[in-house]
Amino acid sequence: MAKGSDGEGGVRRRDLFKSAGAAAAASAFLNPLRAFGQEAGGGTGTPSVGPGPVEIALDVNGGERKLAVEPRRTLLDALRGDMDLTGAKRVCDRGTCGACTVWMNGKPVYSCMVLAVEAEGSEITTVEGLGTPDNMHAVQAAFVAEDALQCGFCTPGFVMSCAWAVKEHGTELTDETLRESVCGNLCRCGTYTHVVAAALSAARAAEGE
Repeated sequence: MAKGSDGEGGVRRRDLFKSAGAAAAASAFLNPLRAFGQEAGGGTGTPSVGPGPVEIALDVNGGERKLAVEPRRTLLDALRGDMDLTGAKRVCDRGTCGACTVWMNGKPVYSCMVLAVEAEGSEITTVEGLGTPDNMHAVQAAFVAEDALQCGFCTPGFVMSCAWAVKEHGTELTDETLRESVCGNLCRCGTYTHVVAAALSAARAAEGE
């Protein structure tokens, strides 16, 4: 049989593929930056930062906040630990309960799942920026009126998700749409029906305005 076939006495394709695979693996091991499409010493890939603290500027509740954070720290860490904005709560710390919900560029996100350095350049809104005790957002006022909170620990996250739903859907907000909007928020006290009533009440108030 001729060379290059699968027969004896020649280079088998199986051996050739094994050799090529081993060479590629060795190249990736020896030069991991190239394996990810980056040239050693620079290139077009995402620049690395750290491991020590890096200076960043965050746009939070309409104002710039400058701070130094380690790249591993989350946006939730920065909000609570560096800015004393403790409305967003740390509960599951794995993106499943919604207690840490904030808005990033106008959309709800789990702040425990976003790195602080990733948030630079984005507009961040927390429950503190949504309204104040003296000038509450319509959803915050509706939560009080509809008794949509018990222990209050999950409330800020629900408020942020409900306020987004009201902002996004306005007078067309329905029971089903609202439930879809807050499906990523968990309440251990079980005030779900009151939460829905509060959000729909806020939507009706917006319609009246």
